[in-house]
Amino acid sequence: EILAIQSTGLATRLEAIRCRDVVIGLSGGLDSALALLVCVEAFDRLGLDRAGIHAFTLPGFGTTARTKGNAERLCAGLGVPLETIDIAPMARQHLKDLGCDEAIHDITYENTQARGRTYLLMDKANQLGGLVIGTGDLSELALGWCTYNGDHMSMYGVNGSVPKSLIRWIVEAVADMPAFAPAKETLMDVLDTPISPELLPPDAKGQIAQQTEDIVGPY
Repeated sequence: EILAIQSTGLATRLEAIRCRDVVIGLSGGLDSALALLVCVEAFDRLGLDRAGIHAFTLPGFGTTARTKGNAERLCAGLGVPLETIDIAPMARQHLKDLGCDEAIHDITYENTQARGRTYLLMDKANQLGGLVIGTGDLSELALGWCTYNGDHMSMYGVNGSVPKSLIRWIVEAVADMPAFAPAKETLMDVLDTPISPELLPPDAKGQIAQQTEDIVGPY
């Protein structure tokens, strides 16, 4: 029912403004996974080609092979095109322009990446005449655990009224739906992945080092 509410809302907006293209950034995490599922459901409801869902994975300093791989496999399973844009060069240039040392992993280091991703997605949406679909959830908004003018911003936020704990439950339920069977294995791994903004470098083993629940508490 919740997925139907989310996808119907998006479908209604797309139909009202005669829009046939959406842009979404995929991290390989829970929020963006659900947002992509909502896009797929909305496009199917409208009878639109899923090629109009323009998914981007935007690896930065903290992106791990696991999350990037899940973003790629999720799109492959759902028949959605995916493009990769490495944001590290852009982030490094911005830090250089600011006079910041890349070795100092402070809030500027983190937000340079978050805002850079939104900058790219917004401009890509302008280029395509589409909408940026927001992935941020209600828990992040309530806690302030988001980057202003970064993941805080979108043209249509499908998860804005859904708390993180409920997103986990919805993704698990959707994974069991026959219509999404090709993506089930990937969705289950997304559910098993530690929640993280992945803005700090991985640990020595290439695993996620920055875990959200260590900072904001358990969802």
